[in-house]
Amino acid sequence: MNATGDRCCILIPCLNEERAIGRVVAEALELGLPVIVVDDGSDDRTPGIVGELPVTLIRHATRRGKGEALRSGFREALRQGFDNVITMDGDGQHLASDIPAILEAHRRYPGSIVIGARLLEREQQPRGRRRANAVADWGISWACGRPVADTQSGQRLYPRAALDLVDLPAENFVFEAALLITACRERGIGVVSVPIASRYEGEFRLSHFQPVRDVTRITVYTVGRIFHYGHVMACYRSSRATPTIVATAPGTRDTH
Repeated sequence: MNATGDRCCILIPCLNEERAIGRVVAEALELGLPVIVVDDGSDDRTPGIVGELPVTLIRHATRRGKGEALRSGFREALRQGFDNVITMDGDGQHLASDIPAILEAHRRYPGSIVIGARLLEREQQPRGRRRANAVADWGISWACGRPVADTQSGQRLYPRAALDLVDLPAENFVFEAALLITACRERGIGVVSVPIASRYEGEFRLSHFQPVRDVTRITVYTVGRIFHYGHVMACYRSSRATPTIVATAPGTRDTH
């Protein structure tokens, strides 16, 4: 499976995902795309499970955070000559079966970041998490200067121009926000979203995201970027438009 003839791989950062990682990686491999897994210092069976599968496995000796795990994966993807990277989490909340729709959006909007946006079955999303995500979408869209649906989703397709931002000075969960903001403001990269289901029920392990600490870090970074780029009110008005949602059902139209 290829996107517009360019080379694409799947990148899965993970930490202590022994319950789900085998299935997640196996289903990703079924798509026929190369898979890179970055183990961020797991102390459970995760690296052993992944090590038995036909993937590129990178291991951090100690935990360095999601941002550094993504960096390691991006650098390896660039080393191997990939033009696009699709990221997904290793806990089972992202499904490989959503990737074909993401690739189709990439074909229709080449050069854009494509986000698997959790817009379906939102009743599964805890109310507190839903409110936090709404606030993040509001602020990060403002910093991007354009509307973005589900700025907190970890299932994304990054084109080469975004991968080149691998050395951005941002850590942990702030790194994903920094990629979106910098790609939009400094590279002119577009952002489109594909609706996927919200998945919070079942045997998922507790999130590594720590709401107070990580929301504070993301907020401080985002506010700083809003004022750094200037044109504050003009960017706010632009961010209040309708985000681009790529239709996935036959006969439906994209929304803008």
